[in-house]
Amino acid sequence: MKRKSLQGDLCPIARTLDVIGDWWSLLIIRDALMGARRFSQFQKNLGVAKNILTTRLRTLVAQGILEVKPASDGSAYQDYVPTDKARALFPVLVALRQWGEEYAFAPNEKFSALVDRKDGQPLGKLQIRAHDGRVLEQTDTKVLIPASA
Repeated sequence: MKRKSLQGDLCPIARTLDVIGDWWSLLIIRDALMGARRFSQFQKNLGVAKNILTTRLRTLVAQGILEVKPASDGSAYQDYVPTDKARALFPVLVALRQWGEEYAFAPNEKFSALVDRKDGQPLGKLQIRAHDGRVLEQTDTKVLIPASA
């Protein structure tokens, strides 16, 4: 089944999912932000088929999320390096992680932890804030649809 493009959708979430909306893409970005650079590293870490990895990497490069650079060790390989667009996805990955920590594990089940490099402590829960600093819940927000829609 061919996937429908959401590129022209008015919703920013839909357009974002059009670019990074499959699990392989998000896991590739996660690994790139953690230091993976080579095709073989992504494949080993993720266990993804070469054809799928090739397609996802091509898309992430075409979207400006990763860039291809000559290998840092001077070899004939190439590195996939995160761009500012990739680094801007860090809060999205943290939000997914924190949701998973709360809802995807059984009580007392172990999981990997994301901690502050400075003190080794877990991160605080992400919060959505208004322009004036107030903490907002979902019910405190609404979506405005452009009049021309």
